[in-house]
Amino acid sequence: MRPDESSDVNPRILSLAAEVADSSEQYVPVLLLQLKEILEGVSARDKELKKLKQDVYDYDLIQYCVLVLKQDYSRIQGGWATAAQLAEILSNCCVGLNPEEEAEEFHSKVLPSAADSLLILARRLQARFTRAVKDEEKTDYFRSFRTVTDSICWLFGGHVQLTQQVMQSGHFLQLLLTDDVETEAVMMSVLQNIIRVNSVVLMKTDEKTVHAILDELVYKLSSSTNPVIGIAATKAMILIANCHQSIVKSICNRYKGLRLLLSKQWTGKGFDRELGQLLDLLYSRTYQQNQSQRLHHAACVIQAAWKAFQTRKRIKRLPKAVSSLQKSFREKKERQLLLLERQRGEEELRRQLQLQRQRAIREFRQRQLDMLEIVPASLVDRHMREQERKAVVLIQKQWRGHKERKGFHLQKQALKQFKAAVTLQRAALRFLEKKRNARKVLSPWKGPKGLTDARRLELKKQVEEHIALHPAPLLSEQSSKELHLKCQEMLAQRLMKRHLHRKAEQHREALRAQINTDIELLMNAPGLKAATEKELDVFTSRSVPVAARAKQSHTTMLQFTRWPWWKKLGDEFMDPENIPDDNLDIEFESLYLGGNEKV
Repeated sequence: MRPDESSDVNPRILSLAAEVADSSEQYVPVLLLQLKEILEGVSARDKELKKLKQDVYDYDLIQYCVLVLKQDYSRIQGGWATAAQLAEILSNCCVGLNPEEEAEEFHSKVLPSAADSLLILARRLQARFTRAVKDEEKTDYFRSFRTVTDSICWLFGGHVQLTQQVMQSGHFLQLLLTDDVETEAVMMSVLQNIIRVNSVVLMKTDEKTVHAILDELVYKLSSSTNPVIGIAATKAMILIANCHQSIVKSICNRYKGLRLLLSKQWTGKGFDRELGQLLDLLYSRTYQQNQSQRLHHAACVIQAAWKAFQTRKRIKRLPKAVSSLQKSFREKKERQLLLLERQRGEEELRRQLQLQRQRAIREFRQRQLDMLEIVPASLVDRHMREQERKAVVLIQKQWRGHKERKGFHLQKQALKQFKAAVTLQRAALRFLEKKRNARKVLSPWKGPKGLTDARRLELKKQVEEHIALHPAPLLSEQSSKELHLKCQEMLAQRLMKRHLHRKAEQHREALRAQINTDIELLMNAPGLKAATEKELDVFTSRSVPVAARAKQSHTTMLQFTRWPWWKKLGDEFMDPENIPDDNLDIEFESLYLGGNEKV
């Protein structure tokens, strides 16, 4: 409603309302900041301040504040700090205001929309604070976020009916569901203020919302180790538990292991008094007795049911026990008889085969003797010498093979140690070479030594002869100036490029230092048996491509170690970078692993 007469209205409010109505949306937030000066310029008497707030509401300046809070302040003068100041102005204008003519519209529409706008602004600031990288940006966003949350607390502190709306708002629950420590602590303080202002708000809030808030508080107590979060969540749980006895019973029934969690994780963290108070509220003696009796009764019922089931099952199976026992005994005897018959048949078959083999050997040898009787004596001697030679070669081959295999097994450990020593020496030599190259610096410039008079006269004579043979063309003054300007431009370009070269050289030096540090870490690293989680964090790469490549190389090395010995014979001194990939599914590249213990 617009006032018909504006004689007793503050002229600054009239002027500001006119400017806001004629300005574009981009400049409205900056203009509305003048309300802070107007409110501060009025004396602290209640009548004047109420009259001023009534005028601000009558000229729709409060509605403008509610609307402009939903804009994107990244392109507005002052940024998100301007939005935080507008939130503070909006809460100050609404608190203590009770319109006489439009009271219903103010309480049912304006105040709820103002609370929603403040909550939305808080969510946007929280998201930007979480994504910020620089410390200055995070500080500015957190300051603005704190100002907005204080404005929300001031608003529902002046209008208690807004506590239920804030509690049931999805934006408030989303603000509470965060892993950031600073904003998390601020939101839990807002929750505490809501319960302090209106202690019966939880009884009026729907059960789903209350359970969601309790789930988040219990999750923070179970997952966080920060004492700030622990004491804030504990105080919030104490306020919730003091509201009504039914909420205490709901917490105890819903979260069975909460008592053990609180006692084990948060004892001795600096807020034992609040922790003891919460445990006394949740787990009083009466509740413990009822819980113990209930558990004892439940255990008795379960035991009785299980024993009855086992007895009935045993009675049902008793008639079948004798018949099944007899059946199993008969089957066992039959299996034993079948096994004896099979063994006898196998032994008889083995004996027959042995007799047939002996008979065949005798027949073969008899045929050889018969043939030797027919063959002349000279050929018989040659045949016998050939047979002896073949037997000797066969014996020598068997003996040499046995001797080489035995020697190979004896030298296997020495070969493995030699290969490890070669790998370590290669890595050490590369490291020392890179270190020597890194230490190489250009020698300082040394100016020319002093010239003698004879040398000076000789050089002067050479210069005069060169000038006489190669006379310089005559240049005009304009050409000389142009040549001078050209030289200056080339000199400036050279200086600019020198800065870029120097920057690139610094980058290369940093990379070499990082590589040297990584090599030292790898050389001083313990073996896999002695490695702990601390060493694992040091050698774990945060780069996904590097981690994937390391895993791929490790898999390839494992496949290479599983090759049969005859494939790797002769490759004991092979460079790991030159392992053939013919029989591997994945291309292998060397990956040096530090440590000197055997894996």
